[in-house]
Amino acid sequence: MKKRYVLAIDQSTQSTKGLLLDESGQLYFSKGKPHRQLINDMGWVGHDAMEIASNIKGVVHEVIKESSIDPGDIAAVAVTNQRESVAVWERSTGRPVCESIVWQCNRAADLCDRIEARGGFKHIQQRTGLAPSPFFSAAKVAWVLENHPDSLEKARRGEICIGTMDCWTVWQLTGGKSHKTDYSNASRTQLLNINTMTWDEEVCRIFGIPMSVLPELCDSNGNYGETDLFGLLERPVPVCGVIGDSMGVLFAHGCYTPGSCMAGHGTGTCVMMNIGEDITISPNLSTSVAWRMDGKTVYEMEGVVNYAGAVITWLKDGLGLISTPDETEALSYAANKKDQTYLVPAFTGIGAPYWKNDALASFIGMSRLTGRAELVRAGVESIGYQVAAIVRTMVSDTGMTPVEIRMAGGPTKNRYLMQFQSDIMNVPVVLGKYDELAGMGAGQIAGIRIGMYDPEDLERRREKQYFYPSMSGEERRRKMDGWDRAVRAVLNY
Repeated sequence: MKKRYVLAIDQSTQSTKGLLLDESGQLYFSKGKPHRQLINDMGWVGHDAMEIASNIKGVVHEVIKESSIDPGDIAAVAVTNQRESVAVWERSTGRPVCESIVWQCNRAADLCDRIEARGGFKHIQQRTGLAPSPFFSAAKVAWVLENHPDSLEKARRGEICIGTMDCWTVWQLTGGKSHKTDYSNASRTQLLNINTMTWDEEVCRIFGIPMSVLPELCDSNGNYGETDLFGLLERPVPVCGVIGDSMGVLFAHGCYTPGSCMAGHGTGTCVMMNIGEDITISPNLSTSVAWRMDGKTVYEMEGVVNYAGAVITWLKDGLGLISTPDETEALSYAANKKDQTYLVPAFTGIGAPYWKNDALASFIGMSRLTGRAELVRAGVESIGYQVAAIVRTMVSDTGMTPVEIRMAGGPTKNRYLMQFQSDIMNVPVVLGKYDELAGMGAGQIAGIRIGMYDPEDLERRREKQYFYPSMSGEERRRKMDGWDRAVRAVLNY
């Protein structure tokens, strides 16, 4: 019997991965290719979009070659991506106007301040669900159009395309025939009106972005064109599952019902709650589209931790406290329990739920007891504290209390961190079988679209590992009070 696979492309912050999902919707094979992080002395973060384009092609070839599958067995292609990161390119040539700007990058902060000073952000959160911030794509695109010669005039003439990295990936897969994005990614640009589900003309005017540069909006399980995978397939297959990476994790985790919650750990951490088909706007968090399928929209509330796995990278590369991320677990367990050091990792400002672009990172609460292990533990725990602060805000704003929080991503390998998160939030933490849930979510959407997968069967096949809270209420309050004091010190510096 002929086998069938879905190929999912996960264009993430650190690498581009190719994942093969088998006929049961489970991970069969994966392969990744890293790309450079372009960071200048001002802390701006970018990627070479052409390097990523080359890696998309390269990883497709490697997945097919190393998995030894028949390319003809690929039935559909899906895409997931680092979200607010954005590329700007020439429509006729496909050449980028400049480096793609990564979601972490704060280079548009002054531009946002200028817009806000002239009252340009009035009502924008009610339209887009997003608080004004250089974190989102709109400000990044506006910065490009303002700072790169002739780009604004070209944009006005319709000679430039913009898109989050799903859009760039679809453009590569279809040979430049499809300039499309899905609603989940569009809702993270700060240009989509989540009430009307259309690009917002007034918001585009505020940012000075001509609407002619915007991609076509599609359902997450919509038609994005066809691909022959750069000549590897005799017959092209549909690209029919596209979703932002964190929303892909939410879907793959089975968070289909209002109140279900997940945290997707990676370079950053996205904490997300399914809030159903009705919009709730939070003053301190974002409300976006989780997915839109067959014309039905499901919304989510979220907060993004800018520095999660990136904290561990900094402990290794910046401070030299560890040689590998794996060392953080043992050091955290070995740290002196009486030490009260906190790390507030505001390396490029601090985001949800605090929103202070010029905040600076700081270790707070050190004593003579503080050494290598204590600093490492403070870094690890900073991830858990940031997640807890976001969940606390979600519960307050929605009235929904999650019965568990599902988690995925590389940092979930750290058992100390998983137990700490369960303890500090007083809720079970649930891990799935796989780390690559973003790509799996996109692939499962595509597989459902073509009739390969059944959602109920996917739920039955999920394997789960639980961490249950064991910390006393008194200790939990003491630790969270200490975190709140540390954050206030950073915000008031």
